[in-house]
Amino acid sequence: MYIFSCDIVSPPYMLYMGEEKHENEELIRWGWPEDVWFHVDKVSSAHVYLRLHQGENLEDLSEAVIDDCAQLVKANSINGNKMNNVDVVYTMWSNLKKTPKMDVGQVGFYKEKDVKKVRVEKRINEIVNRLNKTKKEVHPDLREQREDRDRKEREKEKNLQHERKLKEKEEERVRKEQAELRSYSTLMNEDNMKTNLDGGNDSDEFM
Repeated sequence: MYIFSCDIVSPPYMLYMGEEKHENEELIRWGWPEDVWFHVDKVSSAHVYLRLHQGENLEDLSEAVIDDCAQLVKANSINGNKMNNVDVVYTMWSNLKKTPKMDVGQVGFYKEKDVKKVRVEKRINEIVNRLNKTKKEVHPDLREQREDRDRKEREKEKNLQHERKLKEKEEERVRKEQAELRSYSTLMNEDNMKTNLDGGNDSDEFM
């Protein structure tokens, strides 16, 4: 498997690309929800995954970053690399659909409307060469990385829920305290206080 650095932005994005179809299959299976998948439309090509930064979504990607990914998949397509005006499709990893009848490395989509497309007129060597200079071969355990990621996310959510409960408990305490203060203020309001002269009997005589 290869990784590339899209360093035209800061912090840079990491791009992952399978060396062959079985590695692509592993990326399909153990990708992250933060991954954006790129592929040349209707032509055999590499699968490239861009990992979004924390808190980002697909709409946050700049046109320049999308162009980097599109150029990379085109350059790593035997036929697509020779063609002009090819389309590159991209979507979130969570939208990739894999069924048992599909060939190794083949994917579909859950929602076609969530698949975006960009036209690549021609190969731009400047972009491809820049990305290739950052290219590194790695052999990660994708399953272990995904499980570790999910474990951290569960722990993070657990901590957030705990913080929310503490906040709600404190807000409830403050509400009760303010309600008690309002009630006490009402009781002590001079207009609501009575003396032994109240009730219309202001005589000093005794029966």
